[in-house]
Amino acid sequence: MDVVEAVKQLLLVSGAGWVLWLLGALSVATVAVAVERWLSYRGQATDVPVLARRLDALLARGAREAAAEELAGSPALAARVASAGLRLAHLGPVAAERAMDSAVSLERQALERRLAFLGTVGNNAPFIGLFGTVVGVVHAFEELGRGGSGHASTGAAAAAGASQAVMTALAEALVATAVGIAVALPAIALYNALQRRVATLLQETDAISNLTLAYLSAEASPHPGGAPHPAATVSPLRPPEVR
Repeated sequence: MDVVEAVKQLLLVSGAGWVLWLLGALSVATVAVAVERWLSYRGQATDVPVLARRLDALLARGAREAAAEELAGSPALAARVASAGLRLAHLGPVAAERAMDSAVSLERQALERRLAFLGTVGNNAPFIGLFGTVVGVVHAFEELGRGGSGHASTGAAAAAGASQAVMTALAEALVATAVGIAVALPAIALYNALQRRVATLLQETDAISNLTLAYLSAEASPHPGGAPHPAATVSPLRPPEVR
């Protein structure tokens, strides 16, 4: 038995049923990962504009400890990153910025955890279904060959029965491709939606981090003569009063 025949026999013995079971398991895993990620992101959601206004009010009057407490009480990703910067604020704005960059990198890894699985399923599920279709087509042609050799002299009725069996096998084989596409489309949609949510959380983090760094930089850069820097007394979220 040559290699081609051995592979053909292996495909005929295994059939395409296991491909459908695999696609079903991937579909269930996709839903589970998407729900887990959505709940994780939802737990970190907060009204970032409100948090920014509160943080702005506290930092504007130099209440750095109160600002740290405000951030510690918030579940937002932006609050955790800004809190990491405030912990090193006494070392200067550069140290605070690097601390926040480090916190963002760690948080990004946590945010993107298991998202690659959704992308992999979305990209490869159609190919898995196509493999099942190929297995079914091999089985159909094998039946066609057996029918042609076994019923060559038994009449038209036997030939029609063999053709019907082949068409049925081909239709069943195409089901695997359809299931693969059905699994891939929701996986891709969920992957894109969750990636957009990650981008939104990181944008909110940038907003809070930049606000914090604005005050820390202003405090570290007084005007010559000892006068406070204007940024230390004027809120970046409120325009200065016109007199």
